[in-house]
Amino acid sequence: MNMNGSQRAFFELLQAGLWEKDVTLSDYDKLDFAEVYQLASEQSIVGLTAAGIGHIKDVKVPRTATLPFMGVVLQLEQRNKAMNAFIADLTRELQSAGIEFLLVKGQGIAQCYEKPLWRACGDVDLLLDASNYERAKKLLMLRATSIEEEDKKRLHLGLTIDSWVVELHGTLHTRQMPNINKLVDSVQDDVFERHQFRTWKNGLTDVLLPSPDADVIFVFTHILQHFFGGGIGLRQICDWCRLLWTYRESIDNQLLETRLRTGGLLTEWKAFAALAVEWLGMPLEAMPLYEPSGRWSGKAKRILRYVLETGNFGHNRDNSFRQKSFVVRSAVSAWRYTSDTLTHFLVFPLDSVKVWWRMFLHMWQLIIKQ
Repeated sequence: MNMNGSQRAFFELLQAGLWEKDVTLSDYDKLDFAEVYQLASEQSIVGLTAAGIGHIKDVKVPRTATLPFMGVVLQLEQRNKAMNAFIADLTRELQSAGIEFLLVKGQGIAQCYEKPLWRACGDVDLLLDASNYERAKKLLMLRATSIEEEDKKRLHLGLTIDSWVVELHGTLHTRQMPNINKLVDSVQDDVFERHQFRTWKNGLTDVLLPSPDADVIFVFTHILQHFFGGGIGLRQICDWCRLLWTYRESIDNQLLETRLRTGGLLTEWKAFAALAVEWLGMPLEAMPLYEPSGRWSGKAKRILRYVLETGNFGHNRDNSFRQKSFVVRSAVSAWRYTSDTLTHFLVFPLDSVKVWWRMFLHMWQLIIKQ
């Protein structure tokens, strides 16, 4: 990939922050920290990049260049602390009602970082079995200031409580890939039936998280959901890397490979593994199933181009069409999915076509309902 000095420096700083290692930037000409900041913002990894700046050993960074990073870091710390306090209160409330749940994504994954408070936080995602989903829904709807339309097929409901978005998941299904749905259902059943949990000590409150073997599947399939669904950022890929690194000695690699083969996701894993190792500096010993070859490196580059082009959750895309009529929204969405499919076809030919067909059918169902 052809990159200018600022873009290459961005990846050096990202690796330094991700792995807490020293970095040198004197070889990069015309280094523009404003461009580095823009790239970090688009990918929702300003905190990680700021951590990397703290590891620069050979270049003195002007204070004016670091101020935007430090401003965001202060905001991240405040927001993360407030979210952690909210999660502690929410956990105690649900536990008092005898409702069993797991915190997925978000703040649980943040604990895998050297600086958890510097990770950009989002929603509060709770995973529950079917009965606990219904109980949690009834309880929390009483507190919600706004309630999204429930997806009853996927058992998904979004609620706003005390200014925080809480998402209840009875499943971790996607709309794009049935094979993912079967896989995550199987892993979810194992987690709840066998109590395969780990614990995050959130202040004085114990918050249950999925076991590492389950979480690597949940996090990776979430990446694919957004990759095929309109845009994925480096933040989610970094989360996956840090999870694998933190639990590198306890993850069952044989079980992981079996699950990926069963779910038909081994190709996707190896392509993203190449991206993690070759562009994010992921240590080889912590990345299962990585294969150094031109095939996977080529796929990794295509994925990375798409990630940089779209930004975190489609940050760089014009989404103003979502405010227009249903006909316009449908037309633009159909064209965008088709355009993305042409891009993804060069990386994952079979799955990209399957995803396009399912999303096409989903759109027609929406049109018929109008």
